[in-house]
Amino acid sequence: MEKGPFSVEWLAQSSRGGAQPVTAARRPRSPPRDTAAPRDQEAPDRSSPGHEAEAGGGAVPGRPRTKFSAAQLQELERSFREQRYIGASEKRRLAAVLNLSQSQIKTWFQNRRMKFKRQTQDAR
Repeated sequence: MEKGPFSVEWLAQSSRGGAQPVTAARRPRSPPRDTAAPRDQEAPDRSSPGHEAEAGGGAVPGRPRTKFSAAQLQELERSFREQRYIGASEKRRLAAVLNLSQSQIKTWFQNRRMKFKRQTQDAR
């Protein structure tokens, strides 16, 4: 095992004066690991309603912005009027009925609560 700078072994030896720091030229490089695979597991079919990406580039790479259909928005707004904070069972039900992921439902409710907060503050 190579003792790199700031390892426990290197620090112990350096306090006794016996270690030399490892330079970047001598250190072997390992390729970066791909950690994007788990994100795709929850992604539903992109050809279904509510999964069309809007035109134009966004700042955040990854999932394209969801364009909700009128029926999806109507059902989400109805649910929001009944209860501003969505429970796990209602989130699962809405996701199944509207053909959206649970994270999309959760995010929509978070954004809708912020919109509601801005509207009530502006009215004062």
